[in-house]
Amino acid sequence: MAKFGMPSESFHGTCRDLTFEGKGVVVDGKRTVFVNGVFPGESGEFEIAYRRNGSFYGRVKRLDVVSPDRIAPKCKICSSCGGCQFQQYAYKAQLEYKTKKVKEQFRKIAHMDVDVLPTIGMDDPYHYRNKIQMPFGKDARGNIYCGFYKENTHIIVPVTECYIEDKRAAKILQTVKKLMKSFRIEPYDEDARSGVLRHLLIRTSHYAPEIMVVLVTNVNSFPSRNNFVHELVKECPEITTVVQNINTRQTNVILGERERVLYGPGKIRDSLNGVEFNISAKSFYQTNPVMTEMLYDKAMNAAKLEKTDVVFDAYSGIGTIGLIAARHVKRVISVEIVEAAVKDAVRNAKNNNIKNFNVYCDDASSFMVRMAEKKEHVDVLFMDPPRKGSDERFLNALLKLKPSRVVYVSCDPSTLARDVAYISQSYKIESIQPMDMFPQSFHVETVVSLCLRKK
Repeated sequence: MAKFGMPSESFHGTCRDLTFEGKGVVVDGKRTVFVNGVFPGESGEFEIAYRRNGSFYGRVKRLDVVSPDRIAPKCKICSSCGGCQFQQYAYKAQLEYKTKKVKEQFRKIAHMDVDVLPTIGMDDPYHYRNKIQMPFGKDARGNIYCGFYKENTHIIVPVTECYIEDKRAAKILQTVKKLMKSFRIEPYDEDARSGVLRHLLIRTSHYAPEIMVVLVTNVNSFPSRNNFVHELVKECPEITTVVQNINTRQTNVILGERERVLYGPGKIRDSLNGVEFNISAKSFYQTNPVMTEMLYDKAMNAAKLEKTDVVFDAYSGIGTIGLIAARHVKRVISVEIVEAAVKDAVRNAKNNNIKNFNVYCDDASSFMVRMAEKKEHVDVLFMDPPRKGSDERFLNALLKLKPSRVVYVSCDPSTLARDVAYISQSYKIESIQPMDMFPQSFHVETVVSLCLRKK
């Protein structure tokens, strides 16, 4: 990341639009600069911060014209911590931006002019996250703090209260900081590669009074570990399990491979659409439980499930979509590559007495290719791939299997548009429904319903 010009290089400009990542597109007549925290129609004085890959990035110095959609944020550090790009942006405007974003990605990437339904939002778009993970640091005076990494850096912005986290997390975070000082447990130092606690991960249940705390450590053990956990649970009795995850690698990946349960069962329970799920430290589970239920309702309705259907659930995680669908169909084939998630899915099926659910630990693309080669029959395909989307092997196998209906759940409109375009000669879009799973941020989840074109 190269610096551009002097820090004092300023210019006057106007914000014309917002980018895919929620940055303001500011034009000063001779160049375009991408700026956080500025919204369409606003103008004023800006400053060049840096140049990267030929593009300019800046910051706001002063606004002379302010958008009517600008509001006072609840959080005082939302502009610097990087977690919330839109707390200063009226919620109605956030939803409109996300609808436009999905439509624009289909136009730019898929070259398709599609109808996109209005983004469905939350009644209360705060305190929705059921998963919180924070790194720890120590200031010059020896005070321990935790927070979020500033955008494009490993600089921790200290956070004492986060307005998108579950409210129960704040007390736990404060208690951990206090106990670290009391027990002389050092936060991990990336530069020195020393210290004990790298991250704290908190997972909360929406429907059950259960909370998991995961201590991500740089060491296999640490002094007074049992006493530390005892005091933590004593001061925060709402905690139902504590897990130690050991990550000694020099990596940006938060969780390591090894873990041990220090207190409780090592998992928590939650419920979605009438199905109970066990969630372990490494389980993928949607972070917004209120909107997740609505998302899965939309996915089930889009699938138009029938009692005789054979359903394929790809990239299935702990089996959420497949287990919800299983109550309405003949059989569900669930495929997930992460072994721990597959074990969770097996337990979840057993705990819910769901017997028409078959889960396999495999790469979804490889599994689909083999199914296509055997000319197996599938009526409905649910696919919820990671941010990078699917791959051509999977999509080519889909085109050979020819399920009547496909429901694509995506957290990235650009890879969604790319993949839908790839299968568009055989599949017709029935609906595109954005869902606001991540209020106060630029992220958007989308449910796309597709049906096989008639010959």
